Amino acid sequence: MAEPERPTVEEQEPHLVEETSAGTATPEGPSSTAPEGSSLTTPEGPSSPAPEGPFPTPPEEPAGDASAADQETDADAAPPPAPPLPAAPAEAPAGFELLQETAPQGLVRRLITTIRHFAGLLAGALVSYTRFMPERNRHGLRYVVAKVLGWLTLPFLDRGLAKQPFPIQLRRRLEMMGATYIKLGQILSLREDLLPVEVTEELKNLLDRLPVVPFERYLELVSTSLGRPASDIFASIDPRPLGSASIAQIHRAVTREDDEVVLKVVKPGIRETLKRDAVLLKILGVFLQILFPRFQPRRVIGEFVEFTFKEVDLRREADNAETFAANFKDEDDIVFPRIFRAYSSRDVLCMEFLDGLKPSDPGVQEISEAEKDRLIDLGAAGIIRMLYKDGFFHADLHPGNLLVLPEARVGFIDLGMVGRFNDELRRTLLYYYYCLVMGDAENAARYLATVAEPMSGSDAVGFRREVEEISRRWQRAASFENFSLAQLIMESVSRAAQYRVYFPVELVLMVKALVTFEGVGHIMKPGFDVAVVSQTHINKIFLRQFSPLRLAREGLRGAPELVDALVKAPMLVTEGLRLLEIQTRRPSENPFAGIRGTIFGGFCLLAGAILASSGAPWQLAATLFVIGVLLAVRPGR
Repeated sequence: MAEPERPTVEEQEPHLVEETSAGTATPEGPSSTAPEGSSLTTPEGPSSPAPEGPFPTPPEEPAGDASAADQETDADAAPPPAPPLPAAPAEAPAGFELLQETAPQGLVRRLITTIRHFAGLLAGALVSYTRFMPERNRHGLRYVVAKVLGWLTLPFLDRGLAKQPFPIQLRRRLEMMGATYIKLGQILSLREDLLPVEVTEELKNLLDRLPVVPFERYLELVSTSLGRPASDIFASIDPRPLGSASIAQIHRAVTREDDEVVLKVVKPGIRETLKRDAVLLKILGVFLQILFPRFQPRRVIGEFVEFTFKEVDLRREADNAETFAANFKDEDDIVFPRIFRAYSSRDVLCMEFLDGLKPSDPGVQEISEAEKDRLIDLGAAGIIRMLYKDGFFHADLHPGNLLVLPEARVGFIDLGMVGRFNDELRRTLLYYYYCLVMGDAENAARYLATVAEPMSGSDAVGFRREVEEISRRWQRAASFENFSLAQLIMESVSRAAQYRVYFPVELVLMVKALVTFEGVGHIMKPGFDVAVVSQTHINKIFLRQFSPLRLAREGLRGAPELVDALVKAPMLVTEGLRLLEIQTRRPSENPFAGIRGTIFGGFCLLAGAILASSGAPWQLAATLFVIGVLLAVRPGR
């Protein structure tokens, strides 16, 4: 069944409006957004030179009121001021729609919109359930009830949308609800351990080229965030965006010091929108947890909110880039963009432009086999080191975020989303990956099961047995075309929902990094053996765990507690001896002390029970009961 066209921008968000002026082009389906730091790509052709000269201004706007003589006199004295901003943009950049700013919806109105889409999704799922049910199952009371309910709700639904399978309906609804929900869908597309593969595959088709802020407004945002005119800092900024995602928009630029950079700017109103939608999502998560506890919606939404709020603060991305650069300072051939702190803030990030090629670029296929082997080895070394040595890794890896740089070097860009392993989790996953590479299926299953968190009704033993069987199957076909290492891990993790166990989101992000590495390696050199490429690097990190220097350093982590214990040891010994002396001087107690009272109390209770059952005066029976209880609880003497 053919998929319907993408929703219009008006359907997605009230404040996103498509420009209808002549010459405006709209995206034709999902298209890959050019990454930060990559070579500039425009619809007219791949790779445009860096912008030169002053800030571009539309031809219909005057350059200013100053005379030509005044401009020539001031040219050597100071940089030219920022050009005046036109009242309205003439047209959208090719391949993009324009974003028109309006006040975000209030919480109540947005809640109503969310409930409407959620109800429409449930009703559409019911219609889809009966429409695509196999013929052999179309009988019984459940089918009849579902059919009737679907027929009753159909008049209130978009018929074109309701006729689609549920995964398409979910993706379209998320697109209609705007940037926050598109971002949520992109995160959900990674959770193959929780969601059916049909859903995760469809969510990977979410829109990734969103409406752009007009260039004049973009310059205003840069100037406001940095506290001075953009023209004082940058010699030029290319008016054509490199990309426009749900949170930020990026352009190429050149600083006054002639450094080629990439400017990433948070879109106006996105932070307020995220805060509003986060409240609604958490409320929605509570209800979904009651309806679908197997998929852990409350926990997934909580993880999404945490990651997204970190990503919207561009200072964190700057910190991430500098941390990666410090971790790889001994590896010159693995490159991360340099951050220009003086030209960055919470809403603006200025970073080095890395002039390289995407792995899928035809130019990459023209390099020598030796250079391809070197690039694949560098990619393996970088990703394995991030994951299993540093425990700090790129959590949004895809082929667009990797660059092939001159002289057979590898560049990593778009560092806003990172994952972290604590030492215990990092070691466990290191041992798991090591066992996979070495062909030890039994221990690999044991380590993966250790990471899993059991839920109500979980079958941990069955899960471990299933993972072991999957691992043994992989050993018989370890090439990419048959069964890749990352696919093995993903298939193992995807069994989690079936056996009701839950994996931390960091593990899923790790799998995404490994899948990206394998996919890029296959593009560059089809059929390469990921286990052979990984073995050298994983062995090196594994053996490092047992080096005397590392063991000594790990031991020193507990040095403060050890010193504190040594200082307190004499006092503790003295106190212990004093208590022992007091105990030895205390006269020993008679082990039979109190037994007489207990026996007598028992007789009183028994006599009271006999009298009460034989009809004797109740006062006498009650008196015996009270005496018996008092004697039983009295401390022994």
